[in-house]
Amino acid sequence: MAAQFGRRLRKGAATTAVAAVAVAALSASQAPGVNDHGRQSAADASPSPEASASDGSATGNSPYYTDLPPLKSPNPSPSTGPAPGGTGATEAGIPATVLDAYKKAEAALREKKPGCNLPWQLLAAIGRVESGQARGGRVDADGTTLKPILGPQLDGNGFALIKDTDDGAYDGNSSYDQAVGPMQFIPSTWAWAGRDGNADGKKDPNNIYDAALAAGHYLCRNNWDLSQQGDLDRAILSYNNSREYLNLVMRWLEYYRKGAHEVPNGTGTLPGNRSDGRANGSPTTTVPGATTPSGSTPKPGPNPGKSETPDKPGGGGSTTPKPPTTPPGTPSTPPTTPPTPTDTVAHLEDAGTGKLTAMAGDAFGRRISTRAETEAGKSVAKVRVRFTIVGDTDTTFTGGEHVATVATNSSGVAVAPELRAGEKTGTVTVRATVVGRTVPGLDYKATVTERAADALARTDDAALTCTPGGTFADQVEVKATYKGAVADGVAATATLIKSADDPAVTDKGPYFKDADGKTVRTLTGLKTDAKGLLKLPKLYADDATGTFLLRVTTAGGAALTVELTVAAAETSSPSPSTSQTPSTSPSDSPSA
Repeated sequence: MAAQFGRRLRKGAATTAVAAVAVAALSASQAPGVNDHGRQSAADASPSPEASASDGSATGNSPYYTDLPPLKSPNPSPSTGPAPGGTGATEAGIPATVLDAYKKAEAALREKKPGCNLPWQLLAAIGRVESGQARGGRVDADGTTLKPILGPQLDGNGFALIKDTDDGAYDGNSSYDQAVGPMQFIPSTWAWAGRDGNADGKKDPNNIYDAALAAGHYLCRNNWDLSQQGDLDRAILSYNNSREYLNLVMRWLEYYRKGAHEVPNGTGTLPGNRSDGRANGSPTTTVPGATTPSGSTPKPGPNPGKSETPDKPGGGGSTTPKPPTTPPGTPSTPPTTPPTPTDTVAHLEDAGTGKLTAMAGDAFGRRISTRAETEAGKSVAKVRVRFTIVGDTDTTFTGGEHVATVATNSSGVAVAPELRAGEKTGTVTVRATVVGRTVPGLDYKATVTERAADALARTDDAALTCTPGGTFADQVEVKATYKGAVADGVAATATLIKSADDPAVTDKGPYFKDADGKTVRTLTGLKTDAKGLLKLPKLYADDATGTFLLRVTTAGGAALTVELTVAAAETSSPSPSTSQTPSTSPSDSPSA
């Protein structure tokens, strides 16, 4: 019976209510996150705070396609083209350009964030649920959709309320935001998550290469390891914070893991049911007064006269219109929308961040905390605050991102992810702004200092000696530490000095050679390696004899003085056993 349910849904013959029931029932009974005894695992736990509050979801919790994958495994799958029969093989077909974009995104993330372990099948699962693989692969040769793919406007009428953040640049709507493109990013998320996946110099949410790469980076933030079920759940929930959505994506992920193949662009299987009750068709929607993006065509809702009001975020369902309550001919009064928490924010305040200082390559010990407040100074919860690292710096948030969006908690405070200092030293600016509200931003200054060491020691205690005009047999090697820990990448200088009291460079005694073989007695630009070790080049001696000093110093003030001895080779005096004595023989003796 479950199989019949799935077939009926894919044919579009089932109602929205049946689709919702099927998703819940089949996901509960067969989703990877539930075992045979019905006990819940990590996949069915409550959404974590990171998932529900970190970015407000990539899609703004927009509607999605609820079609289930076939119960029959796609294996064995044909090498090209859809199978003549068997739903499994047909559903496993992914349009060529779309599949290529997913695999290229996986390869890019494997290089940039190898610890994330992003499988391309996860992108395929999300792309299937969000847009039916770009409407069955209706993309041009460069991967751009032939027509824009838009979700409904997020006006709070059954969906999240997200007022316009891009002046209609991506979605053509200057009043409210709409999810855009084959991976259904809302403009405010695309503003920081967008990527150029096809190297054309643009970040276009309507391009499958750009959108797939952006989705990969989005799913790999926060140092999530997608090979771990808990992190995988958090990543999917952050895309659309719905338990049904998580279970559905997991089912498609497992389906594609069992087998998938390439089909020509435009021939992919189209989905039939959506969580907001719309039947099979483009999710493109327009609103009165909105600017339609180039190439899009306005399409009416499935039931003119009915308001689409899901009974859950991104869920299906509709309500029957109520009879009019005012006499005919009475001028209608536009409905008033109550202010959202974001609408009440007047300013941002620092919430006790403190001094932000870190050594290059280290994590900052403090995290930025910002509080959203009304004009009267009252804290405002559930407001999205965007933290952006601005300027020429390689300092990032944990996970390598330069932008992070965090919702304020019940105290009105948003805490940014951990900052990690790059190699560029100096002042870094992190700007906090309110998403969807024009209020002055709040700048935080963070200082990145150079890598430093506070102690130096030789790695051995062998005496360093040489004869005049010779070469020292051993090279000087030192280890740098900072507060007892290895100090890697620390700048160092080695100088042959006149005396312990006079650090000036000496003009006689041991010396180094430069690349041209010339004598040098100061070496700069040295750095300790990953283990905090620094091995100096070979030392040579001139004709001067005596004890000489080599001083090694590092950033942070660590210093070490090493003695070098130049002495003539010892000469040994003849021993009695080797002295020449006249030899006698009986024949040489005087005769008696």
